[in-house]
Amino acid sequence: MRRLYTLILYLLLPGVMARLLWRSIKSPGYRHRWKERFGFWQRSPAPGGIWIHAVSVGEVQAVEPLVRHLREHYPRLPLTITTSTPTGSGRVQLLFGESVFHVYCPYDLPGAVRRFVDKVRPCLLIMVETEIWPNLLAICEQQGIPALLANGRLSARSARGYARLGGFSRRVFAGISAVAAQSRADADRFVELGVPQQRVRVSGSIKFDMRIPASVQEQVQVLRRAWGDRPVWVAASTHEGEDEQVLAAHRKILEKAPLALLVLVPRHPERFGKVAALIQRRGFQMARRSRGQACDEQIQVFLGDTMGELLVFLGGADVAFVGGSLVRVGGHNMLEAAAQGVPVLFGPHVFNFSGIAHLLRDREAGVMVQDSEALGRQVSAWLRDASERSRIGENGRQVVEENRGALQRLVALVDEFLPGQDGSEGKP
Repeated sequence: MRRLYTLILYLLLPGVMARLLWRSIKSPGYRHRWKERFGFWQRSPAPGGIWIHAVSVGEVQAVEPLVRHLREHYPRLPLTITTSTPTGSGRVQLLFGESVFHVYCPYDLPGAVRRFVDKVRPCLLIMVETEIWPNLLAICEQQGIPALLANGRLSARSARGYARLGGFSRRVFAGISAVAAQSRADADRFVELGVPQQRVRVSGSIKFDMRIPASVQEQVQVLRRAWGDRPVWVAASTHEGEDEQVLAAHRKILEKAPLALLVLVPRHPERFGKVAALIQRRGFQMARRSRGQACDEQIQVFLGDTMGELLVFLGGADVAFVGGSLVRVGGHNMLEAAAQGVPVLFGPHVFNFSGIAHLLRDREAGVMVQDSEALGRQVSAWLRDASERSRIGENGRQVVEENRGALQRLVALVDEFLPGQDGSEGKP
């Protein structure tokens, strides 16, 4: 079955490369460094270090505290961080600079993976969230490299898809050395698919362990002064087909709150121009962050078309809607708003964050809306009621505080795979 899987990958490769080229039209980053995706590059790290694979921005951000721990407690072990997207790559370079070695993750082709592993020769692979690649796991197992899945999550829908592959899926999942699962439901699904019970632990989500830097709070104050004394709501990490619904909701909100400002932040930078054109077609007065345009009371939509400022936009808002949830994407991280005491809304399609979404709803720290009309009603209600906003926001802040600790549990698991490697104690 793995040979058949590999054959299918090779047959799909021309389409994969064509898709990269297509995406590069709007996001030039996809046009560069193609060789890295096949295991070719010039400079290599010192062998014997730790390899962390974090697909994109969200995973890189989530794993930052773990990277800090590894750099502090295992200073002699080189760190290699791979991503799959240019935005993830940019985040790695921004957060860690030259302190880590970074390239794109190789495609799951035997030759590409072997070239990568032969160059890096890691002592441990840490995959973040849902990275299950048959050839990668098989080659690591053959070479005695433990593969740990950190912050592991597996939706019911994904589990059903893997289960259809029967014994092939069970052999793949059996190759995972350890799973730090976000929830008991996630852990049970990993076990059902073939990860031995003793290798699975429920650690919680490390996304609860995020810390808001003081610099973010300073930027929030500056931005809020620029926006003025007016009601502000942010639609964060929106996707195609969702921006239209957000703008329709904002049109309804303006009927009751004419000075309300929508801060619209698309998920992918290649869509910035398209979303700007959409806003103009819908007849809204717009300012773009990337152009430094003033945001006076005439501006109805502020387009957050920059990278790395989402935390600031969320912190400056009165209400936050988290995208990828009114369309079937699976949602994005609601905790970045909740941690800052901002009441949070999300749509019905949150299967990637189902546990967090249920927790926020149960604790009256977040509300699920079914469509654009419900989104507009709920935002309007919260913008009119400061005390209710404060109550919901404080509930969210408490949920984040009470659920911290996943990082410590993950660190303890990682430490089990690195005996005698603590350079701070002078061990070899």
